Amino acid sequence: AYRTAGHAQDSEGRGLSFITEHCIPATHPSLPGHFPGNPVVPGVVLLEEILTAAMAWQPESRILGLQAVKFLQPVAPDSRFSIALELLAPGKIAFRCSAGQKLLNTGMIILHAPPGPE
Repeated sequence: AYRTAGHAQDSEGRGLSFITEHCIPATHPSLPGHFPGNPVVPGVVLLEEILTAAMAWQPESRILGLQAVKFLQPVAPDSRFSIALELLAPGKIAFRCSAGQKLLNTGMIILHAPPGPE
């Protein structure tokens, strides 16, 4: 899958958000049966991309779960889309996937971060 990444920081240099661009190729192994003649990227493939982006941004954390995941629009193979991650609180990351102005899916990632230095 095509991937690029960028960060945004607050005024103190802390990373509060992460944006990455993606594209699931038409040759992805999940697509031939999902759906023949009108392929759509499966939700689980999109979630894998989202979680991979989250772990690239927060590599010291461990994923505990997902909450309030909504799939709003189908994603066609070879379509570019962005994943925007925003740290809402320690252990809570909101995600939004979009293609241009079209919102594709949203949700929350729950993380367990290791304790910081004492």
